[in-house]
Amino acid sequence: MNYSEGKTDDEARALVAQLSLEEQVSLLAGSDFWRTVALPERGIPSIKTTDGPNGARGEFFKNGTPAALFPCGVSLAATWNTSLTEQVGKALADETKARGADVLLAPTICMHRSPLGGRNFESFSEDPYLTGKLAASYVRGLQSCGVAATIKHFAGNEQETLRTSIDSLISLRALREVYMKPFEIVMRDCPPWALMTSYNKVNGVHSDMNSFLLKDVLRSEWEFDGLVMSDWNGTNSTAQSIDAGCDLEMPGPAKWRGTHALTALKQGKLSREAVEKAAANVLFLVDRTRGLHGGPEPTEKALDTPQTRQLIRQAGTEGIVLLKNEQSLLPIRGARKIALIGPNANRAIVGGGGSASLNPYYTTTPFEAISAKSDATVCFAPGCDTSKWLPLASEVCKTAEGQRGVVLEYYKGDKLEGSPIEVQHKEKTDLFLWDSAPKSVLPEYSFKVTAQITPRTTGRHTFSFSSVGPGRMMLDGKLFIDNWDWTEEGEAMFEASQDVLQSINLKADVPVHILVESNNEVRPASKMTPDGPRHGYGGCRIGYQEESRIDLLKEAVDIARDADVAIVCVGLDAEYESEGYDRQTMDLPKNGSQDMLIDAVVKANPKTIVVNQSGTPVTMPWADKVPSILQAWYQGQEAGNALADILFGEVSPSGKLPTTFPRNFEDNPAHGNWPGKDGVVRYEEDIFVGYRHYERMNTSPLFAFGHGLAYTTFLYGFPSSDTSTLIEGARVVVSLTVTNVGETAAAEIVQGYVKFDKSNIKRPEKELQAFTKVFLQPEESKDIELVFDKYSVGSYDVDRKLWVAEPGEYRVLIGASSVDIR
Repeated sequence: MNYSEGKTDDEARALVAQLSLEEQVSLLAGSDFWRTVALPERGIPSIKTTDGPNGARGEFFKNGTPAALFPCGVSLAATWNTSLTEQVGKALADETKARGADVLLAPTICMHRSPLGGRNFESFSEDPYLTGKLAASYVRGLQSCGVAATIKHFAGNEQETLRTSIDSLISLRALREVYMKPFEIVMRDCPPWALMTSYNKVNGVHSDMNSFLLKDVLRSEWEFDGLVMSDWNGTNSTAQSIDAGCDLEMPGPAKWRGTHALTALKQGKLSREAVEKAAANVLFLVDRTRGLHGGPEPTEKALDTPQTRQLIRQAGTEGIVLLKNEQSLLPIRGARKIALIGPNANRAIVGGGGSASLNPYYTTTPFEAISAKSDATVCFAPGCDTSKWLPLASEVCKTAEGQRGVVLEYYKGDKLEGSPIEVQHKEKTDLFLWDSAPKSVLPEYSFKVTAQITPRTTGRHTFSFSSVGPGRMMLDGKLFIDNWDWTEEGEAMFEASQDVLQSINLKADVPVHILVESNNEVRPASKMTPDGPRHGYGGCRIGYQEESRIDLLKEAVDIARDADVAIVCVGLDAEYESEGYDRQTMDLPKNGSQDMLIDAVVKANPKTIVVNQSGTPVTMPWADKVPSILQAWYQGQEAGNALADILFGEVSPSGKLPTTFPRNFEDNPAHGNWPGKDGVVRYEEDIFVGYRHYERMNTSPLFAFGHGLAYTTFLYGFPSSDTSTLIEGARVVVSLTVTNVGETAAAEIVQGYVKFDKSNIKRPEKELQAFTKVFLQPEESKDIELVFDKYSVGSYDVDRKLWVAEPGEYRVLIGASSVDIR
């Protein structure tokens, strides 16, 4: 089977053969945080990569060029709409080019193994078929516009806890049928031009040097002709990694390659052939994107278009899932007074944290959008405080010139000596400098942050401070927080200290001057080794919160009691769901305050709608008491508008769950094997992930995989098939008529599951193997088709190391969800 398409790599291989050994080796690691090495004398340009799955961020993690922020991966998956994800891919290609980049580090197609996965929001689903089909359409959209997709992370990267060292022990069958399956589907349907290895080990071997994954399966069996790159700082050896087929070490400059690779060649530990093959793969990616003799890198720019805004809004509305709607409380009609309550009601909760984050063109909040959409009086109350960390001080910080934000001064060396080499203005006080410290001060630097804060109120106000290296914070020239020799690590994407909190009495309207001093020396000091680096990433975070004496819960109950309808916006945010760490509980944060808020509001007003924003399932002890529940995920820059469109019936909900919501955390398939022990995590649930597990255990979830309601009702006709026999190379087409029997235009997602009762091996009760989304006007009917082929009935034979289709009678189950079989 040949999965390759488009250009051949002949020119790249011919050119690489003309390069010297030193030139070939230089291509095997990045030149900086985002770029490959250029060889101008050979006419070879550098190409630029950029994160991430829900937007093209550009060069800087923080405070970068404004960019379009799309719904997160799980929300895109909740649309079950492959044509829509292809459109999103095309729009992301335009965004990538606007950032001057050639390669988008997306999509993320790891599995939802546990509800606590820190990056589940960034991935699509618990189901490999749904994930693979959506990812293939995303890749198709991107690459049709000349931008390389980088599917990630290959493989077994389902947790963030100990992510660079954890050993994922996965059976061969589970690897093939679940965790590698989405990658295989993409390779078959629309081969990506690049693939990123995962940080973790798979069955004892790090992914970047795992010959089984990269050589045996990816290159030999799947015939992948693209580039394999490491995750950032995810290279773990020199010769073994290159020989296994990891072509590019990222980021640069080289840590494992460069002179180390040349030494390995001289010692006979690394072959010239392996180096030349890897270098050719790098050049082939250059050729596919910028061109082997392409021009200089374009300057980053913003590209905020009406078409992109509308696409994001459409994707947002299609992804929202109506979980429950008793008494047809939704859509909201005729309300004169709306109580809008909750910690997420007047905030833009638009995305998760980590490499999926960016600086959006704009954001919309539920309060803004609902107020604009409705003639009703909208009253707001937060109800509770759910901040994991203190809010960033950005909102209240000003420079000496009166600009919002802080001044950042960089010094050469780690002693804060001499004059600053570069001075920058930063709007945010989230100042992790992974990729934004100027080259002129690397590799050892120090920095100062200066600003002033004018308190709005008099009271005992609190500051927080964390730093990557040594750090200290002064107020009005006096040492306030000393974090110079910190030892306890916090939760940060790469590394940083825990947040240190300190309170102080301040007066309203009396400015306070802040000075932070820090450097990029490695902390904690125990991490330093005689042969290891003494300097790494620098940076810090400054938070600030003024004392409040308001009874938030009473305020919320009072406005709910007087309203025609109450909308409670709860959930998580980028502090709770992020790259770098996993969630510690499935409960809503913090300390039960959101659950208490919902209980109190629904008692005060039985017409209560709960909107949950999260990228993963949360426990809902109030689910039986609340008449209407919407799962709104993280919807990007149009989050508020998309929600308002659904609430007021401008668009009927059409999303369906791409992941199961268990009633209790203990019910989930990874419970008892998460996040591992002694550096090892055992995937003991094997192939029984997601709905497969709940059906096997006969456990009813709170909301099933594939579940989602609309503002109408759909009638399924009797299905028929064009044949009852499936043979090699053929397919079976199942047809049926779907009718909208209600009064509202809406879309239905018809799901096709395959069931095989008489297998010689353990198989799931059923497996999703087809789906389609159909849009219908009131009383309209349409014929739809579900297509099944040999891949729909295959299982992996671990003894013969082959995919096989057992002979026998297979049943196709057609339904509106995994538990609603029609």
